[in-house]
Amino acid sequence: MPLFRNIASIIALLPMIIISLTVFVGCIIYSFIYSLTNSKLIPVTNFVGFDQYERLFKQRKWDVAVENIFIYGFVFTIGCLIIGFLLAVLIDQKIRGESLFRTIFLYPYAMSFVVTGLVWKWVLNPTFGLENSMHMWGFSWFELDWLVNRDLAIYAVCIAAVWQGAGFVMVLMLAGLRGIDEDIWKSLSIEGVAKWKSYLFVILPMLRPMVVTAIVLIAAGVVKVYDLILALTSGGPGYATTTPAMYVMENFFSRA
Repeated sequence: MPLFRNIASIIALLPMIIISLTVFVGCIIYSFIYSLTNSKLIPVTNFVGFDQYERLFKQRKWDVAVENIFIYGFVFTIGCLIIGFLLAVLIDQKIRGESLFRTIFLYPYAMSFVVTGLVWKWVLNPTFGLENSMHMWGFSWFELDWLVNRDLAIYAVCIAAVWQGAGFVMVLMLAGLRGIDEDIWKSLSIEGVAKWKSYLFVILPMLRPMVVTAIVLIAAGVVKVYDLILALTSGGPGYATTTPAMYVMENFFSRA
């Protein structure tokens, strides 16, 4: 039987399966059960049904948090994929100093989100950041008030996140590009296909595994984004950049 044919692999994976079921699935079930009670910091067994969810969905702050995570997830994912692919194409041209550029583009990914948030908080600060520098150079009309603008603050967070994550996507895409058979490039060259069309319509579809991998890894970081926003905006102005993770942390530790 196929099941017993891979018995050694199943036994090897058994500890991971047990841990996953216990820790992840078990904790999800445990949390859901206690969400049906009026528990606060200490779990209790006084069941109140879906009252907690009803109270949650009536809060405007939670609506903003859900909206923000969708905006952040979309802009962060698309931004990283596009910029990462363009950087990979650039480096794939066998440019001089390729190792240096690879290091520069990948370096932000080595930083923590806290450091990234602080760096962009300085850059976007109107008092001593980019706006102040532009004013000193004579561009008095230049304004960069995204951190204090309720409508644009979440996009400032997205820019900081893309700045950090694009280098990682670049590495994945570059690895895929370097694995393309040289005969394919020769065929495209003989057919007279423009370089940009070759990358867009022929090479990019061949990089589907790298694209899927990048999306999965990026998505895993989207749902739990917390430290970047804490360092960059602290959820403000007001609660304009609050996300579900920040909402949960704030209510669990500050209002329990």
